[in-house]
Amino acid sequence: MRTAVVGHLEWIEFGHVERVPAAGDIVHATDPWEEPGGGGAVAAVQLARLAGDCTFYTALGDDERGAWSRRRLAELGVRVEAVTRNEPTRRGVVFVDANGERTITTLGQRLEPTTADRLPWNELEGVDAVYFTAGDVGALRAARGARALVATSRIADLLARADVRLDAVVGSAADPAEAFDPDTLADPPALIVRTQGRRGGRYETADGRSGRYEAVAPPGPVVDTYGAGDSFAAGLTFALASGMETERALSLAARCGAWCAAGRGPYGNQLTASDLER
Repeated sequence: MRTAVVGHLEWIEFGHVERVPAAGDIVHATDPWEEPGGGGAVAAVQLARLAGDCTFYTALGDDERGAWSRRRLAELGVRVEAVTRNEPTRRGVVFVDANGERTITTLGQRLEPTTADRLPWNELEGVDAVYFTAGDVGALRAARGARALVATSRIADLLARADVRLDAVVGSAADPAEAFDPDTLADPPALIVRTQGRRGGRYETADGRSGRYEAVAPPGPVVDTYGAGDSFAAGLTFALASGMETERALSLAARCGAWCAAGRGPYGNQLTASDLER
């Protein structure tokens, strides 16, 4: 299966804390490490592990973090097609507390690819699946060349402007920044998914069906929830492109999210193609 992600990344600095600091507090984070993260990067690695192929269309800064991100994602099996901007790569700081919950602070402007960038946009025509997290209207329309196109609800304004048919829109039911009203689109998506973490989530379809899906028990203790939602979205993209019906696709997506939460960092325990055979 040929897959792609069009979107953003951040260079993330992780650290474990007993609890997230309150205003005025000072806490000491232990076991620090760094990785490229962000919704686009995490989804690209998950798709590469499921499909055996993923191209990531993104924008990087002209700094060491941009170069590190490119090399690390290549190590993780992702083909990176990136434009270099004359500014720093966006950074993020992630606290992981004693319950495995993550708290994120981003630093700097999010860099996004556009169709004005010299990237191989024509290659999106006919790919099996694309997950879209960031870009311009032209990039989203180019992504519609895929058999299956899934987008994050965080870019609801862009979805309304682009006016393309979407196979699914996915986002958190609890995050106001990911609220989504299908009536803002001339052609509502075939599937809308609103995730609720360990409580599963809700879905509705363009043909009037709606319901809930259940969360999947992780294969071990919850270690770090960073990237679980992005892994879920990538799993849903893969499942829909594979021709799975809605309930089965959501079950696979939930499994991807649960597996990610049982590992250190976003890539420590993502679901792989071999896991699907077990």
